[in-house]
Amino acid sequence: MQQLDLLQPQVEKIARQAGQAILELYQSGCYQSEIKADDTPVTSADYAAHQIIMQQLQQLTPEYPVLSEEQADIHLQERQQWQRYWLVDPMDGTQEFVSGTGDFSTMIALIDQGEPVLGLVYAPVSDVCYFAIKGQGAYKRQGMASAQPISCTHYQRAPDLISIAVSRVQKEQKLRRILNPDFNYSLIPLGSASLKSCLVAEGQADCYIRLGPTGEWDIGAPQVILREAGGVLLDLNLQPMSFNRHESLLNPDFIGIGDQSLPWADIIAKIPQNDRIRSRF
Repeated sequence: MQQLDLLQPQVEKIARQAGQAILELYQSGCYQSEIKADDTPVTSADYAAHQIIMQQLQQLTPEYPVLSEEQADIHLQERQQWQRYWLVDPMDGTQEFVSGTGDFSTMIALIDQGEPVLGLVYAPVSDVCYFAIKGQGAYKRQGMASAQPISCTHYQRAPDLISIAVSRVQKEQKLRRILNPDFNYSLIPLGSASLKSCLVAEGQADCYIRLGPTGEWDIGAPQVILREAGGVLLDLNLQPMSFNRHESLLNPDFIGIGDQSLPWADIIAKIPQNDRIRSRF
């Protein structure tokens, strides 16, 4: 496998090219939007970014397959033959793009033997790039400045207030239903799933809880960034998330955790047992 530290700047360049294409359509308002079969929106900006990333990654590493949200109809029998592959969400936060909040991003991850080993999240509106390489830490770059290391918040004792990054459309009542009322919480609403994970990775939130459908492309890059920053991404049973093991690419509900020493099994102990793991078949 090519050295990851040599791949990273090239992958960042690709993500920035895709992000620029998205940004031009976002600022001009000249894009088309439709609803996919799963009732989620997709726009011409998603497809434009997809085409750029697919073409550039295939040129960069023709030996690695690419699994993109916009081209994910690949049977498990074929995917199981992949030792290494790129996992891509051309635009995470399509609803935020349509709504005009600016909270959307491009995500690219390299999966090796079922584990994310390189991950990158680029937010074109803020021109911020988060990235991480297995064993080399997590970083944030503003514009073209030098990358700065980031890390999750770690406490000497449990905090009085646990900050939770959540989706802007997440129903607070549903979220509160799974949280132990013996703890105090503050909610930080944000759009893109990847940006919420990065918020935890840079110590601006204690966790990110996702209730609702997501795909594996939503967690590939965030998982390695969060892990290299000292955190972890788990399902709500506090078990590791997996990649490319099932015919369905849907994730169970999950939590991105900063300080792993906090009593997370108590914090989310109120979730009903039959809701803990969503079927992936």
